[in-house]
Amino acid sequence: MLEAYSVLGIVNLIYFKIRTKFVFSNARLIRFPFRVRGKKNIRVGKGFTTGFNCRIDAFGKRDKGKKAIVNIGDNVQINDYVHIGAVENVSIGDNVLIASKVFITDHNHGSYSGVNQDSPYSIPKERQILSKPVVIEKNVWLGEFVSVLPGVTIGEGTIIGTMSVVNKDIPPFSIAVGSPAKVIKKYNHELKKWLTI
Repeated sequence: MLEAYSVLGIVNLIYFKIRTKFVFSNARLIRFPFRVRGKKNIRVGKGFTTGFNCRIDAFGKRDKGKKAIVNIGDNVQINDYVHIGAVENVSIGDNVLIASKVFITDHNHGSYSGVNQDSPYSIPKERQILSKPVVIEKNVWLGEFVSVLPGVTIGEGTIIGTMSVVNKDIPPFSIAVGSPAKVIKKYNHELKKWLTI
């Protein structure tokens, strides 16, 4: 594996590995720059790996004894420029692979349906913050430029295609693509094949 790196690349990996232990001691490798806000509200499992320029924001306040606001399982790999933002809860299961430039959030600035809607004349950053938990179950793969929006659960073993916007639940063992993301294939456990639906 190290043969793929130049001497400078190997030196950088060693530097990142040492620095990783000061940010999240059980992570495998964090590539810097890496931005974290609300570290006390973030839990990462063993083997956590990042690309460059990732950002995790945990803005909310959790009650004692409750899970972290951002809870990342074991052996999760996020690639370059991933942004995870949470005020209530974002939970990412074990062995999840997240490609570059993915955005995951459990909140939004303002209400635009139902009662008490925010006005377009109000200042966006001063609008009410609304949130719903996000759950990404184990063995999920999110392609490049995917956006995962508040209140979504992505089921185990699911693949979300590049540039998809996930705004509703996606069942386990599915492939979903598009904006908004729609299921196009399901895994058939008996046939051991992905079948178009």
